[in-house]
Amino acid sequence: MVRGVLKSKKSNTKVAYFQLLSQIQVVFNYTKTRSLYTLKEVKTTAIYTSLHSHILKSSVVMFLSEILATTLQEEEKNEALYSYLETTLLWFDADKEYANFHLLFLLKLTKYLGFYPDVSQINFSYFNLEDGSFQTKEYGRYSISGENLILLKELLGIKFDALHTIKINAQKRQSFLNMILLYFELHLGSFRTPKSLQIFNQVFN
Repeated sequence: MVRGVLKSKKSNTKVAYFQLLSQIQVVFNYTKTRSLYTLKEVKTTAIYTSLHSHILKSSVVMFLSEILATTLQEEEKNEALYSYLETTLLWFDADKEYANFHLLFLLKLTKYLGFYPDVSQINFSYFNLEDGSFQTKEYGRYSISGENLILLKELLGIKFDALHTIKINAQKRQSFLNMILLYFELHLGSFRTPKSLQIFNQVFN
């Protein structure tokens, strides 16, 4: 619980600290008998230069924050996942070619959520979203091929620094995003399509 954040300019907890996906360090008052705690001290660990001021980047941040809010349910610490989020957001803040960032971000996020695609047979002609594996034949309605399969293989083989080498139009980008969201839905029972998806597509495309 954040108290007085909107009231005083001299407050140690400024409203700017709590923008979407901000990286902050907090000290809070812990009481065993309560499940809701109050913050004692807040400070930023990273200062973004563009994520909250650039209209396209801020749209991506809004969209990804909604996805993370519905997928990250665990309470135990996960240093590998935190490091991934911290590093990729800082990269996104600094980079100028970011059109496909959210696609690679979501794809690599599946590694930390436990359903990263099995790439041992990546040369096969189909990918089954339900099984998370590449296959030689089409099995069921969740087998994909064509342009989405080509892009999936490209993204599985690159790092964020090489993301600018992939050039696709808005229609293909949106089609692949819909596929990734379906992949999340098939593997996470609690996952729901983000409410911000329609707004995101309108702004970003």
